[in-house]
Amino acid sequence: MRPPVLAGLDGSEGAAAAADWAAREAALRGVPLRLLHASPPLPGTAVPGPVADRLRHMGARLLQRTVAELTDRYPDLQVEDAQADDPPACALLTAARDAGLLVVGTRGTGGFEGLAVGSVALRTAAAAPCPVVFVPHRPGAFIEGTPAAGRGRQVVLGFDAHRPVGEVAAFAFSAAEARKARLRVVQAWAFPAESVSPRTLVVTEEDRAAWEDQEVLRLSDALRPWQEKYPRVVVGADVMLLHPAEALLNASRGADLLVVGRRTERLAPEGRLGPVTHAVLHHTRCPVAVVPHDG
Repeated sequence: MRPPVLAGLDGSEGAAAAADWAAREAALRGVPLRLLHASPPLPGTAVPGPVADRLRHMGARLLQRTVAELTDRYPDLQVEDAQADDPPACALLTAARDAGLLVVGTRGTGGFEGLAVGSVALRTAAAAPCPVVFVPHRPGAFIEGTPAAGRGRQVVLGFDAHRPVGEVAAFAFSAAEARKARLRVVQAWAFPAESVSPRTLVVTEEDRAAWEDQEVLRLSDALRPWQEKYPRVVVGADVMLLHPAEALLNASRGADLLVVGRRTERLAPEGRLGPVTHAVLHHTRCPVAVVPHDG
């Protein structure tokens, strides 16, 4: 059996939005959906007490209610539920070992008003062994299945042809194919460091055009094997003279999904996020998939 889609529940609107997104994704993949609620012991208590039992009971009711709602909405979807006694981030990371995808809200019940991304979301983004999708829940956020007026479905892939990453490209092409969406591949570039120095006052149009043409050709060559593997995916490639985070945020407005990579750190089990991924998670208005890779 293919691994399930995993989603965490904590009673927040963000988690509810993530669970619904996860249900649609599981139905799209034809795999089960697994819902997880964490009820860790209260600080300073060695054994569960009446309050902890009450919280666990509330968690069980939340799971039952959510399972019923999602089963009613997606009758062909197999929905499983589970509870854990570990803190939310630890529980999700443990359960993610057996999942094909982890889906979380960008912010749960903790944190404060105006906080873009919560600590649980950031920790799972940095350390999960499987891809993680972050579903924003705020006014004006894009909801999959209702594209902006005049737009079709679109998946955006952040790509670097200088260091192409197979796992990230495979996830994006597969997601676009499953959704029958257009794939927009975005590569940010900068002037060659050896050719442009702080003392350089002018970059000629000829030099800029030549450097940009080189980037376009490099990107085209790097994408060719993936286009041959996924011939049904319509691909558009953009080479932008911008900071990578700015380029991705601009391109992802109104998108179904933005796909970025996260390099795994063998010497750091907790992992870490790069500055581009960190910026995207804090400012995007569409779901973001963070795909771990060894490159």
